[in-house]
Amino acid sequence: MRIDAHQHFWQIARGDYGWLRVDDGALAPLARDFLPADLAPLLRAHDVSRTVLVQAAPSVAETEFMLSLAASSDTVGGVVGWVDLASESAASTLDRLAADVRLKGVRTMLQDLPADDWIVAAPRPDALRALRRLGLRFDALVRPRQLAPLARFARAHAELPIVVDHAAKPPLASAWNGEAMQAWRRDLAALAGLPNVCCKISGLLTELAPADRAAPQRAATSLRPVIDALLDWFGPGRLMWGSDWPVLTLAGPYADWVAASDTLLAPLSAGERAQVLHGSAQRFYGLA
Repeated sequence: MRIDAHQHFWQIARGDYGWLRVDDGALAPLARDFLPADLAPLLRAHDVSRTVLVQAAPSVAETEFMLSLAASSDTVGGVVGWVDLASESAASTLDRLAADVRLKGVRTMLQDLPADDWIVAAPRPDALRALRRLGLRFDALVRPRQLAPLARFARAHAELPIVVDHAAKPPLASAWNGEAMQAWRRDLAALAGLPNVCCKISGLLTELAPADRAAPQRAATSLRPVIDALLDWFGPGRLMWGSDWPVLTLAGPYADWVAASDTLLAPLSAGERAQVLHGSAQRFYGLA
């Protein structure tokens, strides 16, 4: 059994996907609708029983759109939506959205914000109290430069479950002992020392150079040091597998990421693999 702990749907006509620019050639393959019917055959082919549907636009309307899709889906186990945690209305908005039990958490696209310490300085205390009161989780979309502020936030809110999306997008074009990778290693290892923080093994294929993701075995070889480090820092019980579909399709098909992941996780015991592939996500998000 496998749970895809990170996937997206979007409908271009909704108009709030500011990052998905149709004039950006690199993103052109994503500039179309991706909906449940597109993902369903991939889930069946790879024995994925459930998914966690994650926001792709910073709007409450996006959250409502995802909840409506989840209501008619047999596979979406939970939704990670968006609420502006710095807004005066954040707490009341969270109360309203969380009336739908499918809402499992919220995500802030921290990587796109101009201030790297936004997560420390901007969220309203009543919004953070509402997250904890409602039993919601926080997905952190960060790059390495935001790991240190995220660690300060996580220490200050030890009761809030936090998950780092895409392993904070390690600078895979850098040498393992280079300055950029050393900074990622140092700061993510420090963050992993906090028991309320988990991490997603997702979005890594798109961070690789094209030659390093040309085949699943090549991708697994390139990612081996990263996965081994994540297992050392977080352990299988705080790591969860995800696809980042359909962004994944910029780097390769769903099947390639499944194959590369299976190779990377092969050295683990059956119980450890089960934690990464479904147990950690089920526990973290409170999936039925």
